[in-house]
Amino acid sequence: MRKLALFVALMATALALGPALAHLFELPNKIGLSKDDYFTVQQIYRGWNLLGLVLMLQLLSIVATILTARDDRRLRRLATIALLCLAGAQGVFWAFTFPANTATVNWTTQPGNWETLRHHWEYSHAAGALLQLAGMACLVLAALGDKRSPLS
Repeated sequence: MRKLALFVALMATALALGPALAHLFELPNKIGLSKDDYFTVQQIYRGWNLLGLVLMLQLLSIVATILTARDDRRLRRLATIALLCLAGAQGVFWAFTFPANTATVNWTTQPGNWETLRHHWEYSHAAGALLQLAGMACLVLAALGDKRSPLS
């Protein structure tokens, strides 16, 4: 069960990391766009809310990894750090990204403070990406050190 939980945690985190890094890497090219161009480009993210299912799988599989690692302190500790990274990324999302999405009706309405909202949206996604990357690093280190991991 531990192997399966860790494997699913690694795969779900990798799937979550892809879009997160896409947001991070697009930031330098998007942050200076004009209002009209920015609102146009933001429409490419329609449907990305379905990634919430991947995040739920990520959460459940990391928790399962922690629960099945009772006898492996190192694995349990690294998986717990990965879980804290996920929680941090979600905290940043709900504190900054989601309110920007709400205020702009998913970037279809242009409020007067759109530039502030853009900064919140872009930089919160960048922070979330770095947290997801740190979580992935922890899971990889956990897998490399676990004699019963899928990578052994």
